[in-house]
Amino acid sequence: MATMSSSMLPLSGRYADSLVVVAISVFTAFLCEFISWILIYRTSSYKSLKSSIDKASRKLESMKTPSNPTSSSSNPNPNAPSKKSRSKKIDRVETSLKESTRDLSLSKFKSGMVVAVVLFAVFTLLNSLFEGKAVAKIPFAPASFVLKMSHRGLPGDDPTDCSMAFLYLLCSMSIRTNLQKFLGFSPPRGAAGGGLFPMPDPKTS
Repeated sequence: MATMSSSMLPLSGRYADSLVVVAISVFTAFLCEFISWILIYRTSSYKSLKSSIDKASRKLESMKTPSNPTSSSSNPNPNAPSKKSRSKKIDRVETSLKESTRDLSLSKFKSGMVVAVVLFAVFTLLNSLFEGKAVAKIPFAPASFVLKMSHRGLPGDDPTDCSMAFLYLLCSMSIRTNLQKFLGFSPPRGAAGGGLFPMPDPKTS
């Protein structure tokens, strides 16, 4: 009995640090989404912007859907002005969609600052607890550019040692993204690629 308990001690100690990092990452993800809900998601302005983006996205998709080719080939000339007006309508909808996406990004800026402070505080706490300590084992030797991140700040030359910062980064990226989808807080599909500084429209260049 004593030998069994002594053999399980190294196993439990090996995964204890990694479980602590994962648990704190999960808790931080829920905390950040709760803060975002308090500041952004429950407000009427966010709901209105999200609804307008969804409607504009669906309208834009329907407008960009190609029409029946048989009707356009049978009478090509009368369709010429309709194509111009259709392109103008598409441009107006795209402009409205970009403006709504920019307004949505601006409305999330306040909560983004608070969430950034929380993430920085949690990272500082974890760094003080696990500085220079491997918290997990990678089952393979990673590539050189990954190794610079996964082994940063760790002593020794074992490439399978995983630092707290790398594990915390992976957890933060995966857990919060899936949590947003599960809670229904993910950005609207029409807001993909939008932001405070959207890419310039090639039509205007």
